Amino acid sequence: MIDFLESTLSEFKKCFSRTATYKWFVIVILGLLTRTDQLGVTSFIRSLGLKEKCYEPLIHFFRSTAYCLNDIKKVWISIVGKYDKLFHLDGRVLLLGDGTKVAKEGKKMPGVQKFYQESENISKSPYIFGHMFGGLAAVIGTVNAYFAVPISMGIHQGLSAIAGWDESLSDRDKSHVVRMIENGYEAAQILGRAILCLDRYFLTVPSLKRLAELNAGTKLLEIITRAKNNCIAYEKPEPVTGKRRGRPRKRGNAVKLKTLFQTRKEDFIKAKARMYGSEEEVSYLCLDLLWGTGLYYELRFVLVDSKRGKGIFVSTDLSLDPVKIIEGYSIRFSIESTFRESKQQTGTYRYHFWTSCLPKLNRFKKKDEASNLEKVTDEKDKETILATVDATERFVLFSSIAIGLTQMIALDKKLSENISKHRYLRTKSRIKVSEATVLEYMRKNLFRLLMLHPQSELTKIILEVTKTDSEDESPESGENAA
Repeated sequence: MIDFLESTLSEFKKCFSRTATYKWFVIVILGLLTRTDQLGVTSFIRSLGLKEKCYEPLIHFFRSTAYCLNDIKKVWISIVGKYDKLFHLDGRVLLLGDGTKVAKEGKKMPGVQKFYQESENISKSPYIFGHMFGGLAAVIGTVNAYFAVPISMGIHQGLSAIAGWDESLSDRDKSHVVRMIENGYEAAQILGRAILCLDRYFLTVPSLKRLAELNAGTKLLEIITRAKNNCIAYEKPEPVTGKRRGRPRKRGNAVKLKTLFQTRKEDFIKAKARMYGSEEEVSYLCLDLLWGTGLYYELRFVLVDSKRGKGIFVSTDLSLDPVKIIEGYSIRFSIESTFRESKQQTGTYRYHFWTSCLPKLNRFKKKDEASNLEKVTDEKDKETILATVDATERFVLFSSIAIGLTQMIALDKKLSENISKHRYLRTKSRIKVSEATVLEYMRKNLFRLLMLHPQSELTKIILEVTKTDSEDESPESGENAA
């Protein structure tokens, strides 16, 4: 396990302009893997037995200029891409995308805004103040045992006001659905041809337009999603014969897809599909139709009738087998499990980054009033706020890397057999161990494993940071030189 962690983390060395900053990166990752509480940076010090003087360097690390967030993200995506258990659907990498809302009460946290959250759970408030994150994950494992490894995580709403502060921030003004498509395409540029599974919220005209623009050069990304029950598609227009006045028709007759479950019931084909971990018998009808008012993008619609109910699945790839579309969408829910494990196990969203340069959040702001970000005019204040946003997204990405490492360890047969013996569970899974089991093992055995590997770079880094008597090794002390 130590060899795996060391070889994986060493891939990130090229992202840091200073060796000291890389060492603090290792400390943060190990801290996320071993901490028993989620009370900020101090939990890293408690879990690794560091000295009190390490607190300030750890705080400065997240705002350090010695590394770039995008570089870390690209390296992490390439690491996942080289993983031997990377899951493929129809010969292409399977990606999953979704958004998650995180409640935050900080009045001086950039990007905090009011959200409405749909849920049948009465314990959830209908309205919250917080951050909206867009997450992208790659599937690893097999059809029987798989995980959704988070490879990209960023704030997708609430930061449109900073788009005009710098040219490089123009994407902050884009919608959540468009940014998700762009994130998927960026990952496909590293991983190769990919299929991105999204829920029905992302089936919009802007998302399809952006996908067509990105695929105009090299067609790397296709989408599998779900349509709403009241979805209306259109047949292809009949070919024009002879002379006809006016513009050619862009679409044919409208089709209410929901009605086809009754009117074309006899045309449904029976097949077996692996859905949610088990093989089930389904009936489906596959149709290639046009969709989107004014766009009329040709999509493959798969109407499915199973014991779980009726659904309408959609694919932008017209050559993809209908059963593959059904199976691919059934895997999409695993990203929800990753969100849950990230929140509960590694505390991915338990960050506390704020800045006094930001005016207080007005919880009773009207629509025509300016947001607290729009009130900032001083250039130094803008730089501080951008550093705070960067620190937030860095913490979330590092936590995503930590949960991804636990998932890779859980899929290693030799390691998982030993790990499962160290944690009592009333009902153990016969397929795989969970992220929680791996983290529990790490918390209890990390120092024992490090003692068995005294020459390991991880062991040397922890000893060096523990024994340091000055702040010269802090990531901030050499930022000007970097």
